[in-house]
Amino acid sequence: MRTPPAPPPPDPLPTALAEPTRNVRALWVAGISLANLGMWMAFFGPLQVLLPEQVGRASPADKETVLAWVTGIGAAMAMVATPLAGALSDRTTGPLGRRRPWVLAGAVLGGAGLVVLGAQESVAGILLGWSFVQTSLSCLNATLLAAVPDHVPRGQRGAVSGWVGIPQSAGVVAAVVLVTVVVTEIAPGYTLIGVLTVACVLPFALLSPDPPLPRGARPPWRDFARGLWVSPRRHPDFAWAFLTRFLIGTGNAMFILYLLYFLRDEVGYEELFPGSSATDGLLTLILVYTAAVVATTVVAGAVSDRLGKRRGMVSFAGVVMGLPAFMVALSPTWTSVLVCAVVLGVGFGVFLSVDNALVTEVLPTAEGRAKDLGIVNIASSGPQVIAPALAGPIVVHLGGYPVLYTACGVISLLGAAVVWRIRGVA
Repeated sequence: MRTPPAPPPPDPLPTALAEPTRNVRALWVAGISLANLGMWMAFFGPLQVLLPEQVGRASPADKETVLAWVTGIGAAMAMVATPLAGALSDRTTGPLGRRRPWVLAGAVLGGAGLVVLGAQESVAGILLGWSFVQTSLSCLNATLLAAVPDHVPRGQRGAVSGWVGIPQSAGVVAAVVLVTVVVTEIAPGYTLIGVLTVACVLPFALLSPDPPLPRGARPPWRDFARGLWVSPRRHPDFAWAFLTRFLIGTGNAMFILYLLYFLRDEVGYEELFPGSSATDGLLTLILVYTAAVVATTVVAGAVSDRLGKRRGMVSFAGVVMGLPAFMVALSPTWTSVLVCAVVLGVGFGVFLSVDNALVTEVLPTAEGRAKDLGIVNIASSGPQVIAPALAGPIVVHLGGYPVLYTACGVISLLGAAVVWRIRGVA
């Protein structure tokens, strides 16, 4: 009896979709880190200083409510745009590759949008301008997120995520210094941040390899809309990773949303230090916080690579990030806020690298990396929508800052518990 012929081997995956096996070089890590620095400066320069000051001038009587609307609607635009841009980049074919066109478009449009936003003096103009900036930067964010699973093997993702995560905190410091020390007016501040965003992104966009996707490997358009949804029933680990990031992100977003107003109105920073402004205090806190993040994020990522204990380290980070909220609620003093900046920075440093690495290990498909990471990014941008909706009424009507920061701590602890529902990683 003749043995039937063996079935032919499956066609190899295109290079653009194959799981990476070779460690990336330091120069590649430096390039994506610089690109992320530019992007995060564009996000946080407005959020931390420029938008609060701009809104305060446009609507001084109800600045808290207006700022909540502006940041919330802008974040909602990012929630929609990030997975959509990611899905489109997953399908992009052409000699430039899948990611490069979207990186370039996001950086250029985002930088131009910041320049236009700086000229706005009405609430409507600020709202529309910031929404456009958020949408443009979402194209950039989606493709930079996908670059890690596109190019970095699993055993290196914790450490690389740590290096890539440092600019998220360093970008806050750089942006605040630029718009409070180098340039002190609102419009020039926006222009400076916009120009630097493009300058930081261009080297990575032009020099990083980006293998093109063959047309035959692109899924049909009829599957596009259906592919934007990831079923929690079919991919439960992905769903639990999303919820973990959403809860911890919401606690963190509520914590920092009114920090400038908290220093000015509750701590009384300007009365404690005559001649100084609350913005000076905010810059000090950001510097302390960033130093703690930088000191922990790469080390934590490398440790998680070696041990494989992603869930435990994310849970630890959530608990550590919850503690400062309770401390500030009980003792709203400048000393306690400084201590909290250190503790929060340590927790966020661990969370930043290890959670990013964990998420890349529960992605449903190689074909939809950017789209799936864009969906997960809703768990990062979504808190920017939820936080104003929750924090605004609490501060104005439901007990003020002590109740706000207690709620922040509870939400972070919930996130630390939910991560244990993930089963697909150690």
